[in-house]
Amino acid sequence: MRKLVLLGGGYGNMRILLRLLPNNLPLDTEIILIDRTPFHSMKTEFYALAAGTASDHEVRVAFPESDRLSLVHGEILEIDLEDKCVLMENGDRVQYDDLVIGLGCEDKYHSVPGADEFTYSIQTIGKSRETFKTLLGLPSGAVVGIVGAGLSGIELASELRESRRDLNIKLFDRSPRILRDFPERLSNFVKKWFDNHNVDVVSNSNITKVEPNLLYNHEETIPVDAVVWTAGIQPVKPVRDLGLESDSSGRVVINQYHQLPNDEHVYVVGDCAALPMAPSAQLAEEQAEQIVEVLKLTWRDKPLPESMPEIKLKGFLGSLGKKQGFAYLADRTVTGRIARLMKSGVLWMYKWHNG
Repeated sequence: MRKLVLLGGGYGNMRILLRLLPNNLPLDTEIILIDRTPFHSMKTEFYALAAGTASDHEVRVAFPESDRLSLVHGEILEIDLEDKCVLMENGDRVQYDDLVIGLGCEDKYHSVPGADEFTYSIQTIGKSRETFKTLLGLPSGAVVGIVGAGLSGIELASELRESRRDLNIKLFDRSPRILRDFPERLSNFVKKWFDNHNVDVVSNSNITKVEPNLLYNHEETIPVDAVVWTAGIQPVKPVRDLGLESDSSGRVVINQYHQLPNDEHVYVVGDCAALPMAPSAQLAEEQAEQIVEVLKLTWRDKPLPESMPEIKLKGFLGSLGKKQGFAYLADRTVTGRIARLMKSGVLWMYKWHNG
């Protein structure tokens, strides 16, 4: 049997599974999915899990069931491209004929001393659970620092405010204004929400060091009871260890078919792939759609098209607690209750389409 091995059960590989199963997989091919958990985790909602406004059950869905799909649970230690196998932490080796690397990312600490030791994360469901335990266990009046005011930091800060109105929340932003690459109207709406809900946005910040219960912003020291890091990502270690050509963010360079340039049997999807757009669930799913088409042509010994369609993203949706939100869609800004309802609707549809 030909083996298609999918590394990681994130948005990209989940879409590949749903497109190939049950009827689009050749009879001589099986799929092996390797993931540390027995379910697909909706990473875009980890901020709510960490803040305590969503349960573990609400941020995951089951993988599809099929006699053509085998699930392998555990940690990946090494990807051996030469021998075409994946080495697991427990010593098992999983051989492949075609491989899709969709292992996602981990926090990037930018060489800030203490950041990896003394901050919490929302990059995995396990780390989000630990962050939840810490944040919800803090006493009234405690100070929480959130380093990084991108979409994850914004949503975590707003959700935590609704979960714990008794906490002092400080959101550290390197930029002069929140979401500086988007229309000022969007930035002003988000900043006004934070002002009205007593979230302190520290603009033009530069965290230079983290110690237990202490943040260094430029030359200033700020006492904190807990710090959550949302200030950058990088591909996970097994991908970085491959030593492949990468972009400035460490993402692996791929060709137009989402393959390694020198290995047509290895695809890279999601946060590990070097593309001109910022990593997102939407981007991973669009990549996955194209990878499926390439795989189907390859399996039938059909020629690949001279060029692949350009990936066009619809925009993004963000929440500010359970009642307000913001969106940037087709170069248009939407704010308030409507934007929040749109995000809730997209989440509901995603769960419905994934069973």
